[in-house]
This record gives sequence, structure tokens and C-alpha cells, in this order.
Amino acid sequence: MTNNKDTKLVTAGRRKEWTHGIVNPPVYRASTCLFDTYAQLRERVADPTAKKLFYGRKGTPTQWSLEEAISELEGADGTMLFPSGIAAVTTAILSQVKAGDHILITDSAYEPTRSFADGVLKSMNVATDYYDPMAGSDIEGLVKANTSVIVVESPGSLTFEVQDIPAIVAVAKKHNIRTIADNTWATPLLFKPLEHGVDISVEACTKYLGGHSDAMIGSASANGAVFKKLSRTAYQMGHMVSPDDAFLTLRGLRTLGVRMKAHEENALKVAAWLHDHPAVSKILHPAFESCPGHATWARDFSGSSGLFSIVLTQGDYPDTAAMVDHMRLFKMGFSWGGYESLILPSDPAGSRSATQWKAPGPVLRLHIGLEDTDDLIADLADGLDRFCGQFKS
Repeated sequence: MTNNKDTKLVTAGRRKEWTHGIVNPPVYRASTCLFDTYAQLRERVADPTAKKLFYGRKGTPTQWSLEEAISELEGADGTMLFPSGIAAVTTAILSQVKAGDHILITDSAYEPTRSFADGVLKSMNVATDYYDPMAGSDIEGLVKANTSVIVVESPGSLTFEVQDIPAIVAVAKKHNIRTIADNTWATPLLFKPLEHGVDISVEACTKYLGGHSDAMIGSASANGAVFKKLSRTAYQMGHMVSPDDAFLTLRGLRTLGVRMKAHEENALKVAAWLHDHPAVSKILHPAFESCPGHATWARDFSGSSGLFSIVLTQGDYPDTAAMVDHMRLFKMGFSWGGYESLILPSDPAGSRSATQWKAPGPVLRLHIGLEDTDDLIADLADGLDRFCGQFKS
């Protein structure tokens, strides 16, 4: 099989026994699956994880095609699908911890990951410490005898710090600690966590892999050392995705390569324009030197995506209403990764404990979609004029 990622995006997961001579695997909507013989029943019961029809919750060719395609892209021994990105993150963590353990999570992590650690894990007597995302090998000073997992997210949510994952992995391996990476920003096209020694790579497929803002789905891909635990935990918790969401994500996956190139090109153009705008204090985009960890990004990543933040020079979050309430193309909404551009005022300060967030003005997270960049820049120019107009005497 080719190692070319563009070819893999087109060919991966398209087994003949799953496609039956057509281009795309059919959408198999199933709960009950039928057995032809008693011997076949016993065979399937003996190995319910095999890619053979057993019960709808265990998957059909629709889901298996997507799992296999993602595994090829990630370089993984196996992939499990989940009903959301956060379900993938939380199950990955649960598969590697037990009561009495201690875990480390980057201070810049996706807020629901933090909420899970401070809620469910705490109730299970699993302790969490948060660490500076720029810690690198210094994370070793936080390792305890009962530390079982380190969670990385690179770049970080909202503030986009790029972590030195190879340095963190080296510490983890030294102490027999499992590592889990939220890789949603980069996708496996721009960064492959498993190739850098990470044990489990998580994607919120709701974002770029689906690419059309119409499917809720997550994936966790693992190396052989941990996949058995991951898959068993997912099965025992009853996780699955609908065949319709799997189909939509698989369809989105086929165009991921060309879409990511367009998102990158558009975002770099818009970010460069914002960099010179007097209302913007800082660009938090890994491809810009002003972003923490830029040198690490340049070393480890093969490109950038369409999501970044800007820090404004003045004002407070309620003041951003003058801008965001009247945007023509940038709409407010959670999530990102679709074809449309989004804007979201996002205060990182409330989700920090190991570090402090200080800035002269509000943070606006931008997702740059596939619209014409001149139109997007014009929309931002008008919006920033409205924002700045509030402060003129």
C-alpha cells in the first residue's frame, strides 16, 4: 500500500467485501444481525471484535471502513469510533487509569477535558494536575509514583501553544506512563502523534475529518500496546456511532487533503492581514513567531490548519458585541473545521490553573473557511472598525 497521504485519503477503507463493487461503502443501518448457522453464531461470539457482523453496536462495514481509513492515516494498530470528540478523549483516558492513579493534563486543554478530570475522574479517586503547556521535558518534575497518563493537546485550545511532544513522550516512556494526544487541529495529515511515540491519538472528527458541520463523531487511534484496553473499554461503555455519521465523515475524509490546503492558505492570508492591523495585539497562530512554540511547530508539523486566535489591544469581552453581532460572513458558533468561517470571543482565563492568562484585550478565535479571502478580510475590517469606534472620544 502507498505511503502517499493523498492516495490514502482516496483508497483507505475501501475493501471490496465492504463496497460490493461501488465506490462508497453503503450505509448499513442495523441493530440485529442474523447468523446463518449455530457454528457461525459461536464463531462470532468467540471474537465479537472481529470485522464481521455480530450486533449493530459492534459495527457494520460503514463504520469499519472509516475505522480502517483513519488507522491508515494515523499509522495505528487500531481505531475506535465515538459519538463525539470528547467521548473519544474521556474513553481514552478511562482505558488507561484506575482508582488511586494520578494524571497530568496540559493547562491549555479543551475545557470539556478539564471538566471530565475535575468531575468524573475526581469522583473515581483519580487525581489530576495541570501543567504549563510549554513545560517540555520539565514535566518530569510533576511526575509521581502513581502517574499513569499524560494528556497533550498541541496546539492548545484558544491560545495555541505548540507542545514539545517528543520531549514529553521521552519522559513518559522513562516512567512507563501512557500518553494521549488531542490532535484535532492538525489532523493526521499535518502531524502524526503515534510516529512521535504517543500511545493514543484522538481526533474530534466532527471538525476537519467530517468537514461539513453536519456530523458528531470522534476517533481514538492507538498502538498495539494499548489498543486492546482502549477497544475493551469502548465496548464495555457501549460507545458507537451511527452509520449515517460514519458515512458523512468517510465522505468528508476523501476531500480532507484539498480542504486542508485551502484552509491553510486562506488562514495564513487572513492572519497576515490581521497581524498588521492596529487593533490586534498578537496573532496566536503556530506559523507565526508570536505564537508560543512556533519553533517546535516548524520542527514537527508539516503545515497549519484554519483555526487560530487574535488578541485585541483594548476593551473587554462585552465590547466585542459591537463587532461580532453584525458580521456578514463570520458567524458565531462552537466547533469549527467546516467549510464556513466562524468567530468566537473566548476568554482563556477561566480555564487555567497552572498558568495565568493576561492580555491587553479580548481573545477572538477565528476559523477561516473556504470563502474568498478578500471578502473575509473586508468583513473583519468592518468589524474591527465597529469595535474600535467604541473607544474614540
